[in-house]
Amino acid sequence: MDENAIFKEMITILEPYVKDASLLEKATMETHILEDLKVNSARLVDVIIKCEDTFDIEIDDDEADNIRTIGDAVTAIKQKVA
Repeated sequence: MDENAIFKEMITILEPYVKDASLLEKATMETHILEDLKVNSARLVDVIIKCEDTFDIEIDDDEADNIRTIGDAVTAIKQKVA
């Protein structure tokens, strides 16, 4: 699965957790999930669980702690599905 496909799926995964969905229209790999998209930290856990389910992978706690941007998530997922 390529980076662009993972990015698009991440936008879909994030949609229910973002208070203002219009923020996702301008999202990039550098978009910070907590600060830019206003996803709270408890919901970030839900996002990571959804990623695990969607991509059939497991993200351990240390990896999850390093996910700050959409790009961080895409990189982690890409490494797991490769």
